[in-house]
Amino acid sequence: MRAKRARMAAAALVAVAGLAATGAPPAAAAGGYQVETHFSTGFLAGFPAPEQSPPGANDWSCRPSAAHPAPVVLVHGTLENMNDNWRGAAPLLANAGYCVYAFDYGGPAAWSPIQGTGAIEDGAAVLAGFVDRVLTATGAAEVDLVGHSQGGMLPRYYLKNLGGAAKVGKLVGLAPSNQGTTLDGITELARRLHVLAPANDFLSGPCQACVQQEIGSDFITALNAGGQTVPGVEYTVIATGFDEVVTPYTNAFLPDGPHVTNITVQQQCALDATDHLEIAYDPIALTDVLNALDPAHPRPIPCQVVLPVTGPLL
Repeated sequence: MRAKRARMAAAALVAVAGLAATGAPPAAAAGGYQVETHFSTGFLAGFPAPEQSPPGANDWSCRPSAAHPAPVVLVHGTLENMNDNWRGAAPLLANAGYCVYAFDYGGPAAWSPIQGTGAIEDGAAVLAGFVDRVLTATGAAEVDLVGHSQGGMLPRYYLKNLGGAAKVGKLVGLAPSNQGTTLDGITELARRLHVLAPANDFLSGPCQACVQQEIGSDFITALNAGGQTVPGVEYTVIATGFDEVVTPYTNAFLPDGPHVTNITVQQQCALDATDHLEIAYDPIALTDVLNALDPAHPRPIPCQVVLPVTGPLL
């Protein structure tokens, strides 16, 4: 916490210097980006170009504004990449005045469209280095993290084990695998057939992160031991009752506490049938993200028909 306060003081001095030199706060990223709200469209556009930043992300000249002093780092999920996962959130946040950053981790190669399959500990180390790069570039005191699926859980390893608690103010998870998952029922079926070990042997090669996210895995057990949150960080979890990957969907949630907010989108809008994939594009869930990042200026939650995968009807 002492390191975090020192970073905050340094960032305040940077902001004051900027005001003295220009008479105005440093400018945030330019707006006007097109926001995608349909997973199917965003995924098809971003999947073939994993090394390309999603719209609105990775403007390294961006300087955080007084209204949004913390840059936002987006952390993609398993089998996804930054470009197919964040073509909704990145432009939305940039248009709202945030400095937004995204990166790839855990893939067999930088050019691979499929990322997020390697050991979660290794992905957390990549996140740690990326956060440091963002802090250096922006002069900010800390970042806020927004993650989808594995990307909402992986940062907890960074916070707990890699010094991230001193550099992060908020963690917002969209359908994160915090308590583990049955991997869409595959591992539960394997348990019932008494073939879990062979199933794990098959998965551990191409997708070590998949095995690590199983309910009761050594990784999840160690991550959750001794408390699932760290002091100084605000946590928001946004889940959907129609999640077909983090199963049961309540396994996304963190234990109740003064610095934890758990949200189910259907409790806000019964018309929202978003699934695990669409939730990263869902206008309702993304409004929750905006409100979690800036709770002092809450936006009304829209209510509209949202279908799994294909997104809003209108």
